Amino acid sequence: MSVPEQSEIRSVLKLNKEFFTTSEGMPVESKRLIFRKITDNDFAELCEMLKDAEVMYAWEHAFNDDEVNAWIKKRMALYDIYGYDYFLAVDKRTSKVVGQIGLLDEVVGEKHYIGLGYILKKEFWHKGYAYEGAKAMLDFAFDELCAQEVVATMRPENYASRKVAERVGMVNVGSYVKMYNGKEMPHLIYSKRKADNP
Repeated sequence: MSVPEQSEIRSVLKLNKEFFTTSEGMPVESKRLIFRKITDNDFAELCEMLKDAEVMYAWEHAFNDDEVNAWIKKRMALYDIYGYDYFLAVDKRTSKVVGQIGLLDEVVGEKHYIGLGYILKKEFWHKGYAYEGAKAMLDFAFDELCAQEVVATMRPENYASRKVAERVGMVNVGSYVKMYNGKEMPHLIYSKRKADNP
């Protein structure tokens, strides 16, 4: 299968409402990635991430089929509410799905923040994709959503995610306990303010 030229990709994206776009209708992208909304058709792609115990180790829980379907439905519902959530990150050159990267409604304590999240397929670890995607989402949050602060929460032992957060200029500002599957899970809180985003 031939790989489409960048101009061909862009012309299609302008007509495709499934992609994550700016207020001017241009796709949100990094050097190698484009981002599109998750749909029911992405079940197999999401299973590669969510059912992989190694990918999901920080969650202490690999998903089953029902949970993957519920994940998809939640993403779709949150697009309608906020206009953003986890998106599929797609390599522009190969059209392969690299992972899920997006902006989230993050609740810390009783306060809502715009959060940053990233979950990559194992084959794309350590290739700089998480950094690219995270940077693109931060820029969108500050430039398009006029957010004054973006946070990312992660397990203390998740050193790979912490490294990404630190590389995009986020700093550890505290910790809290998140309840997940009836279990108390300590999380670090990373933050970046708009004033610190170049």
